[in-house]
Amino acid sequence: MNMFVAVILFVVGIVLVIKGGDWFVDAASFIARAANIPSFIIGATIVSFATTLPEMIVSVMASLEGKNDMAVGNAVGSVTANTGMIMGIAMVFMIIVTPRKTYLKQCVMLVVAGVVLWAGSLTGNLAPWASVVLIILFVLFMVLNAVVAKDQPEAEESDKPDFSKNDIMKNVGLFIVGAVGIVLGSNCLINGGSSIATALGVPERVIAVTMVAIGTSLPELVTTITAIRKKESSLSVGNIIGANIIDLSLILPVCTFVSSGKFAVSQQCLSIDFPACILICLIAVIPMVVKEKAYKIQGIIMLAAYVAYLFVTI
Repeated sequence: MNMFVAVILFVVGIVLVIKGGDWFVDAASFIARAANIPSFIIGATIVSFATTLPEMIVSVMASLEGKNDMAVGNAVGSVTANTGMIMGIAMVFMIIVTPRKTYLKQCVMLVVAGVVLWAGSLTGNLAPWASVVLIILFVLFMVLNAVVAKDQPEAEESDKPDFSKNDIMKNVGLFIVGAVGIVLGSNCLINGGSSIATALGVPERVIAVTMVAIGTSLPELVTTITAIRKKESSLSVGNIIGANIIDLSLILPVCTFVSSGKFAVSQQCLSIDFPACILICLIAVIPMVVKEKAYKIQGIIMLAAYVAYLFVTI
């Protein structure tokens, strides 16, 4: 496969994964409401997966093809991109107030998930105990989401979807098309990324933590840009922290499961990707927890740290 075809395949993969994810989640949310599932359950489960679905499917598909470096690089690299680049941009352009009561649990979960993932992989394989701890963290995060969402006021009657037969059929169709788009897009993304890595003579891990990770983080970037325009800082920060917790606590344990219980992690990931991810997360959350706000200089430092990470990686 020549470089031009590989790049086209890669771009098509990103578009299919992101757009397919949008359709899948929107349709699933509609179908859940049509089935009379409480809105707080929908918010705590389906909506929480909205921006992490691309990373999940890409990493799982990569692990099924034996491309573990791409699976790890995408999962961990996406968290680093979400925090260092996207949250950094939000901190530079928005005034962000983070009440400790609201953000403390999520910030602690994020850092703990990163440390457990790193410590559990030091032997070169993700340890079973680490997978168990990470899944427990994921479940706790979902329960926390449900408790918080349950306390939110219900939508007005006029805001509820119209459950007409045509709308239901349309959303069932979008659900199927979205699922197919995610799977096909993941294959295009992985094969295109692998071909680009081969053509450039670089490890697949480098492509995973740069092009693939940034590509699958585009939903978070779009959400952040929208939040900046609407001056909704909590929308951006809350979305990024939640997406990061799911990325770290769920993706690699699932990859381990589909890899028959043994999931290898390379030395480069252990010595560069995990430490960089944890460091940038600490830079992000410590001032938010201690001072209950984020600072513009903090965002600049995070962006600089992310650029330094990319420089070292490339």
